[in-house]
Amino acid sequence: MSHVDTEVRPSNFIRNIIDEDLATGKHTSVQTRFPPEPNGFLHIGHAKSICLNFGIAKDYKGQCNLRFDDTNPEKEDIDYVNSIQADVQWLGFQWDGDIRYSSNYFDQLHQYAVELITKGLAYVCFLNGEETREYRGTLKEPGKNSPYRDTSVEENLALFEKMRLGEFKEGECSLRAKIDMASPFMCMRDPIIYRIRFAHHHQTGDKWCIYPMYDFTHCISDAIENITHSLCTLEFQDNRRLYDWVLDHLDDFQAPNRTRQYEFSRLNLEYTLMSKRKLNDLVVRNLVTGWDDARMPTIAGYRRRGYTPASIREFCKRIGVTKQDNMVEVAMLDACIREELNEFAPRAMAVINPVKVVIENYPEGQVEIINAANHPNKEEMGKRELSFGRELFIDADDFREEANKKYKRLVQGKEVRLRNAYVIQAERCEKDADGNITTIFCTYDDETLGKNPSDGRKVKGVIHWVEASTAKPAEFRLYERLFNDPNPAAAESVDEVLNPHSLTTKYGLVEASLMNAEAEKAYQFEREGYFCADSKDSSKDSLVFNLTVPLRDSFE
Repeated sequence: MSHVDTEVRPSNFIRNIIDEDLATGKHTSVQTRFPPEPNGFLHIGHAKSICLNFGIAKDYKGQCNLRFDDTNPEKEDIDYVNSIQADVQWLGFQWDGDIRYSSNYFDQLHQYAVELITKGLAYVCFLNGEETREYRGTLKEPGKNSPYRDTSVEENLALFEKMRLGEFKEGECSLRAKIDMASPFMCMRDPIIYRIRFAHHHQTGDKWCIYPMYDFTHCISDAIENITHSLCTLEFQDNRRLYDWVLDHLDDFQAPNRTRQYEFSRLNLEYTLMSKRKLNDLVVRNLVTGWDDARMPTIAGYRRRGYTPASIREFCKRIGVTKQDNMVEVAMLDACIREELNEFAPRAMAVINPVKVVIENYPEGQVEIINAANHPNKEEMGKRELSFGRELFIDADDFREEANKKYKRLVQGKEVRLRNAYVIQAERCEKDADGNITTIFCTYDDETLGKNPSDGRKVKGVIHWVEASTAKPAEFRLYERLFNDPNPAAAESVDEVLNPHSLTTKYGLVEASLMNAEAEKAYQFEREGYFCADSKDSSKDSLVFNLTVPLRDSFE
């Protein structure tokens, strides 16, 4: 999977369109863009768009811009700008040229608005928000014209200039396109293209107090950047009519091969929210620890949890690009990361629910070094040193005083192999006042290091362990799905479908080699799952490991 970018990619309807455009000479090169709004962290749905836009540009030896459509300063922040850049690069892509902002074009956008007014195609409207909605009509009833719709060009120019100079209050008026209040498409019923906002902008400061609306800005920004194929998700399909109307009526964009928008289905993933607004609400109400909480479906959250760029790119490749809306099973994403980590993650041992083992016939005070492979099938990944001594810790679930034949772990009076080490036999155990087992007393066969018992007896079970004197304490964050409902977006309240067990914290021990575990680098904790050191909270003195994904799908 690490070689995913060299593999032959399946075709799709967008690639078919591009192939035809290049073959007929409509375009001689391909120019795409990824245009996020910097009003939150990117989620897994944005990863699909990133892979599509940057992937197409790369495959066709074209270019892909990173452009921030930053038209709403009240909800935008430079921290979001920085996080988005980091996410794109982490996924393995690099934009062409400088980062672009729609705010770079604010002067031009203002002039284009003036051009529409001059042509009698835009007017300043003083209806308030409630009145504007009332005049817009419904899906079944046409709208009605604003009483300000027939204001003269000269007066509209003067009013728009007063808007620019800050002589009106927020919400007092707006600039609207003059299209068709009877249109069956709501977006064409004289949409607002400029509104007043006395807000500081992260790029332009306090230069402007009027800001263009997204739909007006987006199509013009694409056209200015000579984007050949503007790729959007299906919810923007109707908006294409507005985009085309705007460009049709501006003199600078009359070329027959100008920007054309194509829509594809957005990613809908089970048990996952794909709304930045709703995800932001979780952050604001402290229902998660932040945008990069490892339970969040953000790219930063997946990264912190131990997902790899290759696994996410592979997932985006497998789900494909179509016009058909569908719900993707979360098991498909889990399968991608499991396959990646099974192939490349080094092995290590961690005991999440420890209980002490004393090997009574092992010399007191002696600790020996055992060499263990970092990966069972990859000699090139080398070996690591494990300490082995008289006192160990195993997982409490790996011992029973009595068990049937199906139980392949440690049973009192029977043998089991310690991973990479000796065969031991449980002789007896001690319990506390509540009946909990505190210590298991065993013996070991000193002839079984790396080999089977010499008398031919069969030992079927294998369990993991850590040596008591060298093991390091660690916190384990065990994650489940953030939501209990496969379609949380449909719930009346997100709170109703939040999983109260989405995070369980346990405290155990890890082998000494993990003291230097790299943040976000995944390890397979043998028989437990894939884990990585937390990028924020883990240190040599206080190890914290996040569960990336279990060894198998527990929801199957």
